[in-house]
Parts: sequence; C-alpha cells; structure tokens
Amino acid sequence: MTERLFFTESDDANVLIGSDPMALLIGFVLDQQVTVQKAFSGPLVIRARLGSLDAATLATADLDAVFREKPAVHRFPGAMAQRVSELAAVVRDEYGGDASRIWSEASNAEDLRARLAALPGFGEMKIKSLSAVLARRFGISVAEGLVPDHPTLGDVSSLETLHEYQAGKRAHKAAMRAAKT
Repeated sequence: MTERLFFTESDDANVLIGSDPMALLIGFVLDQQVTVQKAFSGPLVIRARLGSLDAATLATADLDAVFREKPAVHRFPGAMAQRVSELAAVVRDEYGGDASRIWSEASNAEDLRARLAALPGFGEMKIKSLSAVLARRFGISVAEGLVPDHPTLGDVSSLETLHEYQAGKRAHKAAMRAAKT
C-alpha cells in the first residue's frame, strides 16, 4: 500500500521502514526520548553498520558497539541496543524471523494487541501508534480496532504532515504541563 513512510528527512530511511517490517518495529522501539526522525533513522544506521536487519543476526550481534559508534544510534545506546536485541530474539524465536507475521497472522485486534504487548518496549501508546500506521498506511484491517481517536504517526503521509503532527504533540504536552501547575 505504501512504498515509504515519512518519519525522517532521509528518503532511504523512509523507504526502509516502509518496506521492511523489522525496520519498522526497530523504529518504534527506538521512538523513546528522541525525535521521531532520530528513532526511525536508526534502522538504516544499524543496517549500514551491521550489514543486516535480519532478526537472527540482530539477536546475536554485539549491538552495544553498533549503537555506541559515533554518532550514536540513540541517546541511550546501551539500553536501546539491549531492547533491539530482545525484540530481534522474539521475532526470531516466535515468528521465524518474519516480523510481519506479528500482524499478518493475528486473528483479530485483541490478538494483535497481545502480540504487540509481548514485544520489548511496547506499551499501550506504541501499540496504538503502530496499529494506526499498520491500518492507515498498510491497509492491515486487523489493526483498525486498535487505532486511537487522536493523531498518531498513522496520520503522517508527508514530511509536512510529520511536522504538523510533531507541532501538535508539542502543544498537547505543553498544555498538559500547564494544567499540572
């Protein structure tokens, strides 16, 4: 349905996360305390440094060194290297190395939610956001029941809408902080 996602400034990174389910999952794992652009550029950097995003390769590689090489893949290279390694091990062991089986073999929305919740680093917000991307950008119908009613990365269809999404997210966070004071 899509040949690229528009989560980074790099067309190569956007094509990778739009075409490789493992890259997409890694981007979501890395989407924590860094910009969307930094998180979703990570899979391209990892592949360039390691030569592969194959789940078996990622699960057994020294990702700590890969993540710490300058520039670092993430602001928390050790923790995120561990999390990506754990994610890769689940994909290797539970899904035969094929990340797309997580959603392609889900029987319904609740099954998909359970499969995503079992992945390292996937809480409710990431489950909803990834589900929105799967439903709106890839036409994965089983994900539709998990799409929230607020804007997510699933609404991003261009670099312009990425910037609009990020501005809206910043405004929402500022309003939440102001309400607490």
